[in-house]
Amino acid sequence: MPRRSTRPTHPAGTCPCGLPEPYEACCGRYHSGTAAAPTAEALMRSRYCAFVRQDAAYLLRTWHPRTRPASLDLDPGMRWTGLEILATGDGSAFHSVGTVTFRASFRGGSLHERSRFERVDGAWVYVDGDFLE
Repeated sequence: MPRRSTRPTHPAGTCPCGLPEPYEACCGRYHSGTAAAPTAEALMRSRYCAFVRQDAAYLLRTWHPRTRPASLDLDPGMRWTGLEILATGDGSAFHSVGTVTFRASFRGGSLHERSRFERVDGAWVYVDGDFLE
């Protein structure tokens, strides 16, 4: 199901994921563990925000155990500049799987991916993705 596109870059004071809320009220609550992402799209946004904030622990915690690496070595020089959600498939409270197609921009380029998500013990987790052109 196509979704509206979220324009890259975020205004000062808003969450890096592209939504207009402050970080603490948006992805920050997922990162701190006080709430769980209710949809695959919300998890995708929170994972992008975790890359922006270099939060490897959150990324590993929200990765499917079947595909999760032992560790992550994030590049401290990477500067993420915006997220566009291009499409979603399933991934709501009524689904057990979902996909999110997105473009994540960084200084010097962008990453275009269709990510797959599943629920594990009721929580959305990232499984894997296909790079797109």
